[in-house]
Amino acid sequence: MFEKVRVIFTIPELRQKIFLTLLFLAIYRVGSHVPLLIVDPVKMKDFFQSDSGGLGKMLETVATFAATDLDNATIFGLGIMPYISASIIFQLLGTVWKPLEELQKEGESGRKKINEYTRYLTVFLCLGQSLWYVNFLVGDGAPGKTMIRPQFLDGEHLRLSWYFFAVITMTAGTIFLMWLGEQIDEFGIGNGISLLIMAGILARMPSVWIGKIIKPLITEGLQLGTSGQMGIEVLLVLIVLFVAVVVGVVFITQGQRRIPTQSAKHVRGRRVYGGNRQFLPLRVNQAGVMPIIFASSLLMFPTMLFKWMAANWGTKLNNMLADAFSSYTSWTHNILYVAMIFFFCYFWTAISFNPKDVSENLKSYGAFIPGYRPGKRTADYLEKVMVRITYVGAGFLSLVAIAPMLVSSSFPMVDAQMASFYGGTSLLIAVSVAFDLVQKIDSHLVMRNYRGLLEKA
Repeated sequence: MFEKVRVIFTIPELRQKIFLTLLFLAIYRVGSHVPLLIVDPVKMKDFFQSDSGGLGKMLETVATFAATDLDNATIFGLGIMPYISASIIFQLLGTVWKPLEELQKEGESGRKKINEYTRYLTVFLCLGQSLWYVNFLVGDGAPGKTMIRPQFLDGEHLRLSWYFFAVITMTAGTIFLMWLGEQIDEFGIGNGISLLIMAGILARMPSVWIGKIIKPLITEGLQLGTSGQMGIEVLLVLIVLFVAVVVGVVFITQGQRRIPTQSAKHVRGRRVYGGNRQFLPLRVNQAGVMPIIFASSLLMFPTMLFKWMAANWGTKLNNMLADAFSSYTSWTHNILYVAMIFFFCYFWTAISFNPKDVSENLKSYGAFIPGYRPGKRTADYLEKVMVRITYVGAGFLSLVAIAPMLVSSSFPMVDAQMASFYGGTSLLIAVSVAFDLVQKIDSHLVMRNYRGLLEKA
């Protein structure tokens, strides 16, 4: 393994790409620690500790799985999620809006045009989200309080000039991150946007582990934990559980259902071409992390609604609904969460995988699935197989999604922010991007007749 790593840095072009990627990621992490000028960090810390109305908890959850800094109010506070949201919107529109669908089929020119529209939509999303966020900092999120420094306030309101300054700063921060991701794509190792998200997720892990586990163990001594306290035995269980979850995620993420295909034989002169047996790989987790993102985002709205109703009207029914939706260990929340994940798994798979198109492509290349006639029979068979493996993928995603809740309920001393690294969107994104990064490096190594990082000797 060390020999393979050494070989990576002996290739000048690959070494330059890696160093440039690390430089761009370092710029991103430095900017993530530059706070907005108008924000008082002490007041903001007090707000998130008090968790007024559960809004602080929600922002911390969003910040964890979206790799943003909404709980710190930095210049990169919105992260890269507005651009991701804009990309998802155009991908969904491409399946229902004919002009956009035709633009997607135009190749490189169409892709550039869609990227241009995506950037414009990103700016509008950034302006809307930053307006809401600055309004939240002024005091709408915590009635009667504000997280703004006194010198920037005009009575109880933020001065209009500084309001405009904060909105433009956060919008420009996200646009800069979008540009930074494009530079990683062009001059770095590739997949810049995904690497930025993974860097934001992994950057939270050391602080959580050190602050929540290692530091208390050092101060209290390595001893067996009593009821409700962290001990050395709990630490060992958490480490083994984390490794087991990562192995499971890797196994399912790389899992494929290989459908055998056969190409027709062609006789040209005295030579026979084709007739080879190949495989059509269908991913078990075809939808990726999208179902968890959609399900968790939609569940936030009823949570906020019922909490607001309980805080303002306080009836018994409202309190019951607020507890049922806001508690991550409640049966109502988990059942709805799993049901929405299953729904969005099938929904996203139906958008990203078209059996009819795959059948037509096989037919045009002179290939077929043994036992099934080309055309409708092949498309029906592919759809039947995809429905079955999507059920397995959805079950896996559901288990990964509720894993943090299971860890929190099983180990009360484990913080919810730390439990989030045992599943959910964060872990799936980190594993998927890591594998994609390894494949990018392998392509450079194989091109120069070296063995890949995951290739056995």
